[in-house]
Amino acid sequence: MSGDPMRSDPMSAGPTGGGPVSPDGAAPAEALAAVHALFDAASSSEYLGEAVSVAGHSLRTAACAVAAGAAPALVAAALLHDVGHMLDRDSAAALARGDDIRHEITGAAWLSRWFGPEVTEPVRLHVDAKRYLCVVDPGYYDILSPISRRTLAMQGGPFEGDELTAFRAGPYAEDAAAVRRWDDAGKDPSVVIPPLSAYDDLLAGLIRDGGGIRSSG
Repeated sequence: MSGDPMRSDPMSAGPTGGGPVSPDGAAPAEALAAVHALFDAASSSEYLGEAVSVAGHSLRTAACAVAAGAAPALVAAALLHDVGHMLDRDSAAALARGDDIRHEITGAAWLSRWFGPEVTEPVRLHVDAKRYLCVVDPGYYDILSPISRRTLAMQGGPFEGDELTAFRAGPYAEDAAAVRRWDDAGKDPSVVIPPLSAYDDLLAGLIRDGGGIRSSG
């Protein structure tokens, strides 16, 4: 999308600052402008010491979802899973301090202005999915980047007992686990990525319209 990114303030839009959704629902143009503004701002932002930028990582994660033949909602979740990092300009400093900014919660709340749970829940749960996969997949921890291993400890470490049971029983557990695996693969700078605009129609087709899901045509 080539519109003016200043049409919507991504830092204030949504339930964390922009007020409730209007009775007619958020317009696709508003949502896309806000997403594009976030990605534009994060295009050169360091991604916690990884080899790719925050925006580049998100685009690579989405490309992995597309390559896996994922449903549109899961492609959107993969693309948008780290908007919480984009919203919080203090992410890198927080990591250095050893603070967990709960970016998955911030991101899901911001996205809920426009998207339903089929998008927001995998986003909200993708950190818990890391903790889950460390338990159920014996080789999973070994593929984590050094930064992901460090944040795992900050995020509570591998699930145990009731936490594991509760996550596994949730309706979006497997979707979140899929997003998490693409998240890990999306840190490879060699992954070829299309521009964000390639996902505009997909995102527009998932945007809620007056409490429902907007039809893509």
